[in-house]
Amino acid sequence: MSPPSPWQTGWVRAKLPQKKSTASPPTTAQRPTPDARELRAALGLFATGVTVITSCGRRGELIGITANSFSSVSLDPPLVLFSLSRSAHSWREFLSTHYFAVNVLRRDQEALSNQFSRPLGDKWAEVEYDTWETGCPILRGTLAAFECEYEYTHDGGDHIIFVGRVIKMRAKPNGEPLLFVQGRYAGVGE
Repeated sequence: MSPPSPWQTGWVRAKLPQKKSTASPPTTAQRPTPDARELRAALGLFATGVTVITSCGRRGELIGITANSFSSVSLDPPLVLFSLSRSAHSWREFLSTHYFAVNVLRRDQEALSNQFSRPLGDKWAEVEYDTWETGCPILRGTLAAFECEYEYTHDGGDHIIFVGRVIKMRAKPNGEPLLFVQGRYAGVGE
């Protein structure tokens, strides 16, 4: 049996040739900016899962938004993130809390996604949920839920990036995930 290649062990060191350039790299002001509509359309080609991010405000009010900007960051420590537009009505409420929950929706929960994507109104009408240690609403029947404590936030241009440490989770892979691609909902294989 031959020893593993450096590619298999992850210990690859490559010396790349250095290009010598006499020109200075362009500054941000000198670079062309992509058209916002074209950029949005191109980014929409990337299919994402759909989540509902929930929390409990300082006065006990329930907060919830639909988000497809959820991502894992690290397994050790267990970190996840979501981003929220500064134009969202609830971004200040999310900033004022210490905890949030991520609820990963199933394909048949499109109506729930639509309910939490509304900017105003009673998003919580007829929504079944439980609460765990932090008081964040954990929606019933989702594929997975992650209860998180804020680690930090980052400026993300017209969005705020929220990073949280997972303190409790539940996973029930009892269906396929709800996806969002090209401005519409989809399922796996559609």
